[in-house]
Amino acid sequence: MSIYTPKELPVIAEKTGIDKANYSWKKTLTLGMLAGAYIAMGATLAVFVGYGFPGISEQNPVLPKLLSGLMFPVGLMLVIIAGAELFTGNNAMLIPGFMNGKIKWHTVLKNWALVFGSNFIGTIFFAYLLVHITGILSHAPWQESIIHTAVLKTTQPWHVIFLKGIGANWLVCLAVWLGLTAHTTTGKIAGIWWPVMAFVVLGYEHSIANMFYVPMGIFEGAPVTWSAFFFNNLIPSALGNIVGGAVFVGGMYWYTYIKLEKKD
Repeated sequence: MSIYTPKELPVIAEKTGIDKANYSWKKTLTLGMLAGAYIAMGATLAVFVGYGFPGISEQNPVLPKLLSGLMFPVGLMLVIIAGAELFTGNNAMLIPGFMNGKIKWHTVLKNWALVFGSNFIGTIFFAYLLVHITGILSHAPWQESIIHTAVLKTTQPWHVIFLKGIGANWLVCLAVWLGLTAHTTTGKIAGIWWPVMAFVVLGYEHSIANMFYVPMGIFEGAPVTWSAFFFNNLIPSALGNIVGGAVFVGGMYWYTYIKLEKKD
């Protein structure tokens, strides 16, 4: 077959998750920093292209979101195809192995914590040195857009960010899942692209992307504090991401295609 079937995917995810859980901390840290940088690359491109046509966008409010959505998936493509460790993807990938008793709960939490922290290092590195210092987004209309984004993301109610985090990682982990189905690079790109585009266009909250958007806004002068970023956005979006990935993708597909079929 040209793709793996839905029944095969949880088994593939289980093996992949076990491999990830057994990485050394040095390998996990390195690949986590790369993933953070890759997501920041996609986010930079999304802002630059999505908000680079202010005159046209005023009459077409969906256009900037659509253009951003078309550009942002390059980050996850790099993570999946080149290979890197992304917190949000691992929210789903380690669950089948955990539910089958092949990965301990403390190993899952250790992996998530290390990858989350290293993703942060990678996004901040890219945002500050390769975007802020180089001035890529330091002029109109991009500077205004990134400042507006940072303010918006840190002033919404906590429960709204949490729920948007669920939506974001449900779609992102489905993109990872679809990427697993394909045997070819072209197929993986197609599988990754559409769900990621959907979460960006819909305005959901992806914690690792937010590690770029909000700090980048702060670097460019947004009236946002680091504590507001952590407590008003990063924590609720990360918790929502865990639910979206671990429950609605990793958990649901494990339950449907592994647990229920064992009973049958």
